[in-house]
Amino acid sequence: MDARLTYRAVAAQGASPLRLVILLYEQAIEDLRQALAALAQGDIEGRTQKIKHAVLVIGHLQASLDMAQGGEVAANLERFYQETRAGLLNAQIRQSAAGIQKQLSSLMRVRQAWQEVERQSAPPIQQPEPTSRQFDSERPSFADWKA
Repeated sequence: MDARLTYRAVAAQGASPLRLVILLYEQAIEDLRQALAALAQGDIEGRTQKIKHAVLVIGHLQASLDMAQGGEVAANLERFYQETRAGLLNAQIRQSAAGIQKQLSSLMRVRQAWQEVERQSAPPIQQPEPTSRQFDSERPSFADWKA
């Protein structure tokens, strides 16, 4: 079994909706990286499978949009997903590394924006209060450690 796939499956369990979106972006990005590698190796089937999977992942992202609540952001993401899917299909037909790379770069920029949203929405990490420890006067001495 692929270790990355196992990692993503474990990471998705109990993840917030925002983290799930980021994980989907990461999957699509990995698919496109593998599609580029397959294209470079002349592996038509591998390239096709990876692009097809990336299109499917983007379709899941698109289907998860809440157009009623999402307003302009959801509308912009809807357009982005449509353009990305169309761009990938065009790159597949033309066997274009540049076309795949363009969509990959776009996905990476949007993923970075989602990661920033996640960082900003995370509750601040509270550092433990420093405490002054007083040593116990009944602590054993070094002499007590001798056998």
